[in-house]
Amino acid sequence: MSPRRRVEPGSPELFRLPDPRPRRWGLPVVAALAAVAVAAALTVSALLLIKRETQRHDAVRDVAVLSSVRGFVTQYTSIDPFHANAYADNVLAQGTGQFAKLYQEKMNEVVIQVAQAEPTTGTVQDLGIERWNSDGSADVVVAATTKTTMPDGKTIESGSRWVVTAIQEGGAGGQWKISNLLQVI
Repeated sequence: MSPRRRVEPGSPELFRLPDPRPRRWGLPVVAALAAVAVAAALTVSALLLIKRETQRHDAVRDVAVLSSVRGFVTQYTSIDPFHANAYADNVLAQGTGQFAKLYQEKMNEVVIQVAQAEPTTGTVQDLGIERWNSDGSADVVVAATTKTTMPDGKTIESGSRWVVTAIQEGGAGGQWKISNLLQVI
């Protein structure tokens, strides 16, 4: 067996490099499209996560302010004449701003009125956030009922509506305090 071959005229040259194959664009295009799709998916996921966390933060803040206002209005409408000073101190402790200032000025009158009143139990029927103010405070509308038991055994039930402005002291995570309290007629 001889390594020689016979070269026929018109046959391709044996000593030249083969023709280059055409470049295959399929794989680079698919990889680029996959990279764009992954980047888009990450962007959408990040935006959805931010939106979800914002909604969760708002919901937690709503629950916190509603819980605080519910507790305050329940306490405020539940009068105990046997502990008038403690009642006034507790209301003052939950107040801030203009409300606390006005309550402090009239605290002696409040104590006298509470001491002369009949025991009353207050219950919040419903409440909701009317609006969030630009300073971070919330206006909450509250519907409450009070039951007063008279010395002769009769029970008097009445309803009231309030607009309570609550603000969080000390920034996020701070205690919600009452800065304004208006009875709606």
